[in-house]
Amino acid sequence: MTHKFDTLAVHAGAEPDPTTGAVAPPIQLSTTFVHDNAAGFSYQRDEHPTQQRLETALAALEGGERALAFASGMAAVAAMLDTLQRGQRLVMPEDCYVGTRGYATDVLPERGVEVTTVDTTDLDAVRAACRNGATLLWTESPSNPRMQVSDLAALAEIAHASGARFVCDNTFATPVLQRPLALGADVVMHSTTKYFGGHSDVLGGALVFARNDEFAQRVAARRLLTGAILSPFSAWLTLRGCRSLPARMALHCANARKLASFLAIHPAVERVHYPGLPDHPGHAVAARQMRDFGAMLSVEVRGGYDAAFAFARRTTIFTNATSLGGCESLIEHRASSEGAHTHSPPGLVRMSIGLEDADDLIEDLQQALSTTAPR
Repeated sequence: MTHKFDTLAVHAGAEPDPTTGAVAPPIQLSTTFVHDNAAGFSYQRDEHPTQQRLETALAALEGGERALAFASGMAAVAAMLDTLQRGQRLVMPEDCYVGTRGYATDVLPERGVEVTTVDTTDLDAVRAACRNGATLLWTESPSNPRMQVSDLAALAEIAHASGARFVCDNTFATPVLQRPLALGADVVMHSTTKYFGGHSDVLGGALVFARNDEFAQRVAARRLLTGAILSPFSAWLTLRGCRSLPARMALHCANARKLASFLAIHPAVERVHYPGLPDHPGHAVAARQMRDFGAMLSVEVRGGYDAAFAFARRTTIFTNATSLGGCESLIEHRASSEGAHTHSPPGLVRMSIGLEDADDLIEDLQQALSTTAPR
């Protein structure tokens, strides 16, 4: 029987324990296992029962044949980028997570990997970048922090025509809102720290592969050697988060739509980056490839760096902190937090819209903006 997504989220990887009948999945903390046991486990760094349950759930939710869980989102990013060899070429977006950019620009060139950055919303620019040969095309949609929307089906076609693999960071959208593998991606990356965990209390990452082929097996073998697996407790917390993910995303998105509409007409805000707004450049593409527009947005505050920096510190319900996807709303001035690799506009503030009452959140932003005087 084929189940709809919300049912799948509750039950994937969450079968009752066959030994005890426990409905909640158990946590197996053992680092080692009796040789030749029926389940085939040997050593926690290779594989363990709770991680296996989580990977079953992640593969099912993204519609892939195999998932690999990692100790962090950056461990997952590194595992994918480390498949590139000397002389090969990565094409990546101009607007992307600062850690991904840092790894691509600091680490890969030392290994003889060529890195080309491009606006992945411009399909002609992507075609031109891939024309001379690309090994891997990477994108984020929506992107971090400008919420740019890329046409995933078109990018997959361009990548495959040039002989490249296509990888999509789906952290902001989650499979609740967007399923890149169904649109032609070969691999989906997640920082499961964010919406999968959902409570700002567990670190993790994942890669989900469209096919459990030799490439996926090679990445799995490298994970074993580098020891980048997810701990049992972290795997258990993330698996628990999967079960409530659709319900949480519905409220996250509803709140974000209300706040984006409020901010779009506020005189202290110069620009709102949110794909749910009709005047967003990627609105039509987002409406076509997403079930909803997400809960991440960013604004550019009039007055530039100083005004934006002050705004992010004047909120009382929004917490001024890094990360996203938790129950609480977070706000952050990106340029000051990203460091040397930042490409963020100086006046940009990123917000992760949480599960509080939307009217309370609007009131908080109103008071913070009202005392943010442009220079």
